[in-house]
Amino acid sequence: MRLLTAAVVSAGIASAYDIPDNLKQIYNNHKSGKCQNKLASGFTDGVDGSKNWAYCGDIDGAIFLHSSANGGEYDNMDVDCDGVNMHGGACGNDGTSQGETAFKDTVAKYGISDLNANIHPYVVFGNEEDKPSFDPQEYGMDPLSVMAVVCGGQVYYGVWGDTNGGTSTGEASISLAQLCFPNDKISGDNGHDEEDVLYIGFTNGKKAVPGSKADWKAKDTKTFEESIKDLGDSLVKGLKA
Repeated sequence: MRLLTAAVVSAGIASAYDIPDNLKQIYNNHKSGKCQNKLASGFTDGVDGSKNWAYCGDIDGAIFLHSSANGGEYDNMDVDCDGVNMHGGACGNDGTSQGETAFKDTVAKYGISDLNANIHPYVVFGNEEDKPSFDPQEYGMDPLSVMAVVCGGQVYYGVWGDTNGGTSTGEASISLAQLCFPNDKISGDNGHDEEDVLYIGFTNGKKAVPGSKADWKAKDTKTFEESIKDLGDSLVKGLKA
């Protein structure tokens, strides 16, 4: 089991943030063992097909993905290219991308037609249309709310930007995957298979939504992430280990 120790900021990755002590404790404390409060279970990580993953409610005010297999695991990070410019950049070899995200109509009120996976660091969270299914909104999460993602020994902030139609979990926009794993040659068909990524969604309702304070029209990922950092820091600070 990999435990988080002191975070090291990679050179040149300015949007990587040191993990605060309470979040390090949360990562280490909840990875091992079983989830005691499974909100929904029977999901896969999208790689081996084992239906071991669950949406877990063991952290007050939050939902996270967890598996009790192998002594306790978090999730991997598959790549999502949905939204505008779905074949742009390193998404060119993604044969499964779709031209819109689940919250296209919601984000339109901020002056953009949809999220851009190459710019907006978003997490695919929740599963529709299949059994088992899970809707985070039933537990207090709002669309486009800030999410914290612990990966590669750092914490990054994104938004809840899409949902999955099947039973797969552990998926994020290509821009978020490239932030987390800058040396892994991330592309539309190459993600991060190791189950060590902690995705945290906040059940604070609208209090976790950056709204117009986020720079939705940002031209690069760093600029967008920095526009939601203050809110992300505040939400993480409120979590109890």
